[in-house]
Amino acid sequence: MHSQTEGRAMFNKKKQPPIRSLIAQGSLIEGDFKFSEGLRVDGEVVGNIMASPDVPSMLVVSETAVVQGELRADHIIISGSVNGLVHSAVLLELQPKARIRGDVHYVALEMHQGAIIDGQLRPIVAEGEKPTLVLAANNRAVKS
Repeated sequence: MHSQTEGRAMFNKKKQPPIRSLIAQGSLIEGDFKFSEGLRVDGEVVGNIMASPDVPSMLVVSETAVVQGELRADHIIISGSVNGLVHSAVLLELQPKARIRGDVHYVALEMHQGAIIDGQLRPIVAEGEKPTLVLAANNRAVKS
């Protein structure tokens, strides 16, 4: 994955990777799934979903999606259900219907009212830094 500074700058400029792959609603993938750039999940995955570490990545887990396994990407947006570890190297966005059962590792976290995490929040920070939390209602950064 990319350094924290590079990653934040990349996503702040809105140059996000294109969604090139889709796991459609009604589909079931059993086993680990690796992708490059962008992936949208509308179906069900039983296994880990991992982004290629050598290019910027975005993973979207929609409201209809159910994932039983680990998620690993730079920018992750969750609206559906995840049962497993979530590891976001740049930005994790939790939409109102997001349901996570497992620990969450993040550099920056944006969590909307209604999202639920049943696990521990584990910020990924460089030595001496504090985690970045964003209030979704007004996008103001809060230093903890």
